[in-house]
Amino acid sequence: MIITSPVELVFDDLFLQLRDWLAQTAVHVKLEGFSVSGSIKIKAALQMIAGLERKGRLKPGRAVIESSSGNLGLALSVVCAIKGYPFTCISDPNISPQTARLIEAYGARLIVVNQRDENGGFLGSRIRLIRSMLEEDDDLVWLNQYGNLDNIEAHVQRTGPAILEQFAAPDYVFVGAGTTGTLGGVSRYLRRHAPAAKIIAVDSVGSVTFGHPAGKRHIPGLGTSEPPEIRRHASFDDLIMVREEDAVRACHQLAQSGLLLGGSSGTVLAGVRQYAEHIETGACVVAISPDLGDRYVDTVYNPDWVASRYPALHAAPTPSIRTQSASVSA
Repeated sequence: MIITSPVELVFDDLFLQLRDWLAQTAVHVKLEGFSVSGSIKIKAALQMIAGLERKGRLKPGRAVIESSSGNLGLALSVVCAIKGYPFTCISDPNISPQTARLIEAYGARLIVVNQRDENGGFLGSRIRLIRSMLEEDDDLVWLNQYGNLDNIEAHVQRTGPAILEQFAAPDYVFVGAGTTGTLGGVSRYLRRHAPAAKIIAVDSVGSVTFGHPAGKRHIPGLGTSEPPEIRRHASFDDLIMVREEDAVRACHQLAQSGLLLGGSSGTVLAGVRQYAEHIETGACVVAISPDLGDRYVDTVYNPDWVASRYPALHAAPTPSIRTQSASVSA
């Protein structure tokens, strides 16, 4: 395969079959981390940038600014480097050190906000800084992933169709909720084309996205400390709230079986296990894995980091699981 641009390296047809994650059926994990920038966020970054270009808001001479705890910031740093737009990423201390260095390696500017917002997170503080910077610089363009409908449209056009190309009639589809762009897009597509599929949203304990109590969180990706505007476009049959301890435990078990996934992916798969009693034997189960785990070696996979944040989480050996690659469509 010969490509002419890195943005062609977006893979939507990679599924890994986990045969022992649930006792009663296999789980098919949609692996998004092999795409350029290493996460599902590359699709939203491309769609949102293209949308602003079509509207004439983004053109040569202007610069992009966005709030991100990691993956979207990295995806935007790649896209903006290719297109020639200066990019400023507003993040917080939860960003992984590796992701921070990669964002800067692509030539983007990274600003880390240390002041927590009213709900104990950093999102409100990040957005306030963006608003103040927009007032000072007319050439800055804010994508606003939390209210941008192209964040949803990216997954209507790509992620939803890719699931049905591989599994014509999925019974359960588990989707993590961060900005709710993936959840909104996948649910919109499946409601139209596979209405029998049950969509299970997975969020982190401490996230306020769907009205649950606020709490301190350490793993970037899923969850918010301010409800995103686009959440109203998300449709789901059930919502699972997962403790970060359980997400870390899931990540470690998968790693011991040769699969290194990111914290968001661990949260989604912990949610699958939490929901297991509702899943019938032989059901077709799909779970979206937003990213891989290589950029979490200093956090989720660092014993000292884990011990300092989750002292009750024991480092006892966990059983391995068997994996099998599912067939992929071109």
